[in-house]
Amino acid sequence: MSTGVEAETLSEAPTAPAVELTIEPRVRSLGEFDVRRVLPAAKRRMVGPFVFLDHMGPAVFPPGQGIAVRPHPHIGLATITYLFEGEIMHRDSLGYRQLIQPGAVNLMTAGRGIVHSERASDDLAITSQLHGIQSWIALPLELEETEPTFLHYPASSLPELSVDGSRVRVIMGSAYGLQSPVLTYSPTLYLEASLAANAKLAVLDEAPERAVYIVSGRVDVGGNTYGEGTLAVLRGGVTVPLTAESEARVIVIGGAAIGPRHIWWNFVSSSEARIERAKHDWAEMRMGSVPGDDEFIPLPTT
Repeated sequence: MSTGVEAETLSEAPTAPAVELTIEPRVRSLGEFDVRRVLPAAKRRMVGPFVFLDHMGPAVFPPGQGIAVRPHPHIGLATITYLFEGEIMHRDSLGYRQLIQPGAVNLMTAGRGIVHSERASDDLAITSQLHGIQSWIALPLELEETEPTFLHYPASSLPELSVDGSRVRVIMGSAYGLQSPVLTYSPTLYLEASLAANAKLAVLDEAPERAVYIVSGRVDVGGNTYGEGTLAVLRGGVTVPLTAESEARVIVIGGAAIGPRHIWWNFVSSSEARIERAKHDWAEMRMGSVPGDDEFIPLPTT
């Protein structure tokens, strides 16, 4: 998804002992609808390998309208698209065309460079909804220039279980004894938890860096209550209890740190010079095109 320029300064402050800081998202327009951008933030650029996180929607589109993100490029990262509601049609310069639906995972690895678009599906004739998370993970140094790939994992392939009245789905990595089939490039944690009111869930010490994002509802995280749209970055080395004060949905992201990265527009790299080369390549249309989708997003001027 096209991101525009980097996120601006966000609200961050130390809170409860279990929480290092909290981040409130900045609303950004993608034209057809708004997203809440959580990462990158001024004082916390990454959580594990996660370098970018957008909360899409919930959005309602009248008949004839829908998401319409034109072809745009990426380098040095892998995008993870995960939906709670709605559908998105993915197309890319490798020739893949894949409809993503709720609970499934689209994993697109940019590596040395890929171009893709994200459009509405065939539901344009009816009122439709869209709600989900798009995140990016930075690739390890030795894989930044790997060949681009695209993988799709149906919802039925992701493991899930009930934990003290909460439903947990492991999207990437392992948690609570479950292992996701989704490819990872470095130690990565990504899970979704749906909690009934008053349900409790312990976020185990299963990754060096972890953060809890409140997708909906109100949740007590280690002693402080947070509402929808807050990312609570957890302190390392401790199990952190969650208690839902209302029906709630959260995601947990994290993993091992992989070192700092530069981010400009849709480009992520350990090298500023590599990002400059990507700028020139896209401006001169040397990064490929999406079959059947002739539009494109121009290189930003800022």
